[in-house]
Amino acid sequence: MIALVIVISLYIVCSAVLLAFGAQCYILTILFLRKRKERVAFQRARMQYYYQNPDESRYPLVVTQLPMYNERQVAKRVIEAAAAMDYPRSRHEIQVLDDSTDETIGYVDEMVEQLRRSGHTISVIRRTDRTGFKAGALQNGLDFTNAEFIAIFDADFVPPVDFLRKAMAFFVDRPKLGLVQGRWTHLNKNSSLITRGQAMGIDGHFMIEQAARSWNGLFMNFNGTAGVFRRKAIETSGGWQHDTLTEDMDLSYRMQLADWETEYVPDLTVPAEIPEDINAFKNQQFRWAKGSIQTAIKIIPMLRRKKMSKFKFMQAVLHLTHYMVHPLMLILALLTMPVLYFVKVNLPIAWFVGIISCMILATSGPATMYMVAQHFIGNRMRKQFTLIPAMMLIGTGLAVNNGRAVIEALMKRSSPFYRTPKKGQSRGTQGYRPVKDVTCIIEIFIGLYCLASFQIFLGYTNFLVSPFLMLYASGFLFVGIISIVHFRKPGLIDFKLKVQDASEN
Repeated sequence: MIALVIVISLYIVCSAVLLAFGAQCYILTILFLRKRKERVAFQRARMQYYYQNPDESRYPLVVTQLPMYNERQVAKRVIEAAAAMDYPRSRHEIQVLDDSTDETIGYVDEMVEQLRRSGHTISVIRRTDRTGFKAGALQNGLDFTNAEFIAIFDADFVPPVDFLRKAMAFFVDRPKLGLVQGRWTHLNKNSSLITRGQAMGIDGHFMIEQAARSWNGLFMNFNGTAGVFRRKAIETSGGWQHDTLTEDMDLSYRMQLADWETEYVPDLTVPAEIPEDINAFKNQQFRWAKGSIQTAIKIIPMLRRKKMSKFKFMQAVLHLTHYMVHPLMLILALLTMPVLYFVKVNLPIAWFVGIISCMILATSGPATMYMVAQHFIGNRMRKQFTLIPAMMLIGTGLAVNNGRAVIEALMKRSSPFYRTPKKGQSRGTQGYRPVKDVTCIIEIFIGLYCLASFQIFLGYTNFLVSPFLMLYASGFLFVGIISIVHFRKPGLIDFKLKVQDASEN
């Protein structure tokens, strides 16, 4: 009896927390909508500042840092794009922070020498000791420049020509502004159903979540790339640290706790690659999930010591812990069968309608946010609406992968670091391959378990959870089967980097 009470209590608590995360999507959407017109009008006007000011002496000195490790498919592309930005050459330098150990070294040296001959201030910084990985490379690069501002782009990003002029305009007459973050767009969005689903999720985060937080004075995070820091903000906040897998979120929170401001600009767009292999996507999500919880463990005690409103504090906690939805979903999937077996629910009609309404609202919260984001990005709503089922399947199916990441973070357990391979323009040629594991087998097993639960209780009076059992079954089976299909793809080179504290897109 005690065990049953514990199981039922755990089921109710997990359901309630998931409801809170679902409601959070509506809150952020409302916060975005109420500030959108005002902030977008201000930002569009501000971005023209340096295009109306030809005096180069008024331009601050900027260094663009390009951290990379074995990126032969995309190294030349990102270096060329950084050099092509129309910020005055006399006020712009480029650092290629190259920790590569393969033929990327030759590609980088060739491109850098070519750009030097054409008059660009560009250097390659290589380390013999890769301590800290990306965070260490970024921190090390600061020792080789006097620039007041630091722009950062990962190797699979392609900054547009006007990025720096537009981004730097926001720092004018704002001495406490520490970070300007741009919005990610997608080079290969239409490659597959997997990439289209990922693109919709990324769009929801960047168009709604980041804007809502920045524009309403809440904590927002640097996304690791496509942004510009004030150097003083980095240095006075403790610099780049590598004790979490998401050094970008860590630094941006410490910076804001030190009273530096942030500006998120959705019209400041930078295209990038999306992982096309589901296993590469899972590797990336595992890293982000584990790193976010590591950062939450580190930062939440600091938040508690900082004077702020309860609403701002709760928004920060929900932000830092949002990957908790995955282990919660996994717990619900596993507990549903025993709960349905032992608990026969006979609710009054009013309670029944109320609970159903709450469950629908919680489930549709993310979908609502994604569709609002698509509307303001300018995509056709009817076409995008058809991607919602794919988004739900992928999001549900990731519960095993990301749930394991969260548990490892909570247990402070170390694990290998699997990087996200990029394809660049070398479609169909030999490239880096994501690391695979047996998670897909567990996903299929749990999917079959949920399907069996659905079939067993279909037709009983447990109408509240039957649709969710079907969603769980479909999501786990979809992600598990696709993972096996991609697992068997031939012709690629295994690419495994067993390191612990690093983060890259």
